[in-house]
Amino acid sequence: MIVPAQKDDAFLADVAAADDRDGFSLWWLGQSGFLLKHAGRHMLLDPYLSDSLTRKYADSPTPHERMTEIVIDPARLDFIDVVTSSHNHTDHLDAETLGPILTASPDVQVVVAEANRSFVAQRLGIAPDRPVGLDDGAQAEVAGFHLHGIPAAHETVERDKQSRCRFLGYVIRMGRWTVFHAGDTVLYDGLVERLMPLEIDVALLPINGRSPDRGVLGNLSGTEAAELARLIGAKLAIPCHYDMFRFNTATPDRFVETCKQIGQPCRVLKCGQRFRSCELVWP
Repeated sequence: MIVPAQKDDAFLADVAAADDRDGFSLWWLGQSGFLLKHAGRHMLLDPYLSDSLTRKYADSPTPHERMTEIVIDPARLDFIDVVTSSHNHTDHLDAETLGPILTASPDVQVVVAEANRSFVAQRLGIAPDRPVGLDDGAQAEVAGFHLHGIPAAHETVERDKQSRCRFLGYVIRMGRWTVFHAGDTVLYDGLVERLMPLEIDVALLPINGRSPDRGVLGNLSGTEAAELARLIGAKLAIPCHYDMFRFNTATPDRFVETCKQIGQPCRVLKCGQRFRSCELVWP
């Protein structure tokens, strides 16, 4: 089992100590989960902080055996202002994670794909009008964070009967800073063109690739993630969506190697480790 760089009390102490009035801090929580802090506000991106999938698939052909210890009990996250879900898969919308967070932080705002509103409300046991719904190109100001919906293609760009995207990425602006959380996606026609004008500082990109025969739906490979980051002009790329489940993982080696070959700045975080915006290298 992989031990996080910091967890429990040490993790919470690091979050509390982060002074981000002029910048931001970012912690990787495992899988596609991140915590963002800016100007005293906190946003959770796709947190998965339970063993719900390990139990659910224990006797299946694809057991979800956890590789990395849980960074923090979600019931201890009583300071969260916003939490996002990019789509309805449990490692991105986990009731056993979000339920305790909603209890600990009762005023937290929940941001989801508008197409998934009813499903999210049912899974989390909340009123359907509570989530903030985004769609392709839609924008919202939520607790000091500006969010912009970007279609994600988890194999393909799926839309409901109203043509609303079922899978989203989010571009988050905080003051002068911009972070792109891709959710689960492959490269599709138009993605680069959507992102290039948004001046991404940090791109959070999945690297576990695709293997439909093993039930692993489409995500960028390490090489593809590095190339996407360069094409959109990201000042830094950080990999995610690995080291959580043994049947569905990758190493960041190919990602790092490709970044070096093409001149794309990157940073590999350990689970529970903090990245500070002051570490960005400006051209």
